[in-house]
Amino acid sequence: MGEITKLTLVNLVSKIKSKEISALDACSDYVNRIVKSKKLNTFVTETLEQAISFAKKIDDNNLKEGILSGAPIAVKDLFCTKNVETTASSKILKGFVPTYESTVTSKLWERGAVLLGKLNCDEFAMGSSNETSAFGNVINPYKVNDENIVPGGSSGGCSAAVAADLTVATVGTDTGGSIRQPAAFTGIVGLKPTYGRCSRWGIVAFASSLDQAGPMTKNVSDCALMLDAISGFDEKDSTSANTKKEEFLKNLNRNIKGLKIGIPKEYIVDDMPKEIQDLWDKGISWMKESGAIIKDISLPHTKYALPTYYIIAPAEASSNLARYDGVRYGFRASGKDLNEMYENTRSLGFGNEVKRRIMIGTYVLSSGYYDAYYLKAQQVRRLIKNDFDLVFKDVDAILTPTAPSSAFKIGEKKDDPISMYLNDVFTVPINLAGLPAISIPAGFDQSGLPLGLQIIGKPFDEQTVLNSAYALEEKIGFKSQVKDWWM
Repeated sequence: MGEITKLTLVNLVSKIKSKEISALDACSDYVNRIVKSKKLNTFVTETLEQAISFAKKIDDNNLKEGILSGAPIAVKDLFCTKNVETTASSKILKGFVPTYESTVTSKLWERGAVLLGKLNCDEFAMGSSNETSAFGNVINPYKVNDENIVPGGSSGGCSAAVAADLTVATVGTDTGGSIRQPAAFTGIVGLKPTYGRCSRWGIVAFASSLDQAGPMTKNVSDCALMLDAISGFDEKDSTSANTKKEEFLKNLNRNIKGLKIGIPKEYIVDDMPKEIQDLWDKGISWMKESGAIIKDISLPHTKYALPTYYIIAPAEASSNLARYDGVRYGFRASGKDLNEMYENTRSLGFGNEVKRRIMIGTYVLSSGYYDAYYLKAQQVRRLIKNDFDLVFKDVDAILTPTAPSSAFKIGEKKDDPISMYLNDVFTVPINLAGLPAISIPAGFDQSGLPLGLQIIGKPFDEQTVLNSAYALEEKIGFKSQVKDWWM
């Protein structure tokens, strides 16, 4: 039954519901594969025995009504899971076992999904390569000349797990590209929904005005099904949008004839590899072949998006991370008095990248610098949002590359934070504007590593984004080139 792990989410759920495959067989195949795949370091916490037990319960009691019935799913270690350790891949939260379930994960289990465990990520989701995790870096299932490469970040454990068939689908979080960039690096689909589409309640916070949960899957249909499962209003989240419940999978179609697709000139950045530009040109051609109308557009404030993001995100992070003081939960270091205990706990408990962002955030919020940096960044953020509002009067969606390069070698950019931050140049404007965007695998570079294309949509118009991606996916015909070298 080893081929079960090659099935898409939609196909697997269909076969479980029709009893062609049992939930137990599906879960067992994934468990066996996870046990043999330790080299990838994708899991922080495994719940394999509980998963087997729950899958058996689904079969024995015929609990197959949910839209995710029997689907074995692992989630990013940023979602609080009741009675299962949640660390945000950090030392400071080691040993924290929530007594409650995040809204997004509770929706998964209510719809019949089976929890396989928690997936590795950059510490507190701060990173673009999954190298800042307290549990060590995740390994991309793709390789270059037998050298290990990064899976992207911060949802690198999620992207690697889906690409390596260790979970049929997953849910990550995206603050500045942390779903889409790792999806591009590993040849999978990743959707960042509109801000407010999915509840943030029970997710360990990084930057509260930017964070958004979203699905990471093998194809666009699976992505639509996962969004059906996890989206919806949540009264526990003050930023949750009370919009009409939609059926994304049911309404998924490839007919994009007459759809107006914008091509922003500002996304042609200095030193962008020719293969990225060539892929973008192919994407434009594929869109034309599908009947879409291509229009050149301008997003003039795009060039300010990266510095704006790296003021606002650290500012919010420094505020959110103030709660980790060693008093109530998680790691605690000793000290001769309360102040020293605080200092020692935070010094030893946080990694270097988290400390860097806390220091930047505290600085831009401090007296004398708040107006010059944080307030100014918020004003520029508004201008970035206005750019999108203006162009969306003339186009239905926007097509860009997902990332300015393919995945890079582990350690290659670790000591160069500016170079690392530039990985997010195509993704952060979307978070600043609160828009939906999807990354789909669109080809390979000369080294055989996957590359992604990004489709950006209007607020709460995920259906157009999904439909455009669905049409493009058919034209591309992407086939995974992952080999099971780690098993």
